[in-house]
Amino acid sequence: MSSQRLFAAVLPPAPAADELAGAVAPLHEVPGAGRLRWTARAGWHYTLAFLGGVEEDVLPDLHSRMERAAHRTEPFPLRVHGSGRFDGRALWAGAAGGLDTLRLLAARAGAAARRAGVPMEEHRRYTPHLTLARSRVQVDLRPFTEALAGFEGMRWEAGELSLVRSRPPVDGVPGEQPRYEVVRAWPLGR
Repeated sequence: MSSQRLFAAVLPPAPAADELAGAVAPLHEVPGAGRLRWTARAGWHYTLAFLGGVEEDVLPDLHSRMERAAHRTEPFPLRVHGSGRFDGRALWAGAAGGLDTLRLLAARAGAAARRAGVPMEEHRRYTPHLTLARSRVQVDLRPFTEALAGFEGMRWEAGELSLVRSRPPVDGVPGEQPRYEVVRAWPLGR
């Protein structure tokens, strides 16, 4: 039986991604930027729940449960805001706006996956973030987080829960990025 690597996410609209791209571009000139693997713009998203490998026979139940989670959650305001880091290995942009609703949607997406039979990792406190760059080794990310600390993106309405397939980068291809494809999306509320 085949499986798909999936995660649930909220995707920023193109104008918000454009704005963030403008703020991130100068970071490529910061000393040490070459040691980071920068996330392609197509990979920018707020992960709600990472499902890992999901077997094909689970998908129909997963889809109906994700749809229910989306319908039970009203649309909410969101914007890309500030920055942060996980250790010295991941640089990210944060979020502002309806964070309580974003956290609720994350909890509902995780619960939907568990109820559909997807073995989920232990629950950790949800930190809304959009990954901008990663490193395999410890890097001092402070110059990057400081440069983005004051970033205040445009306000937009999060109105959709997306189920996204992740295809890992091709081994041995320099600069190869993971590829993401929205396999299903459900409107919030209604």
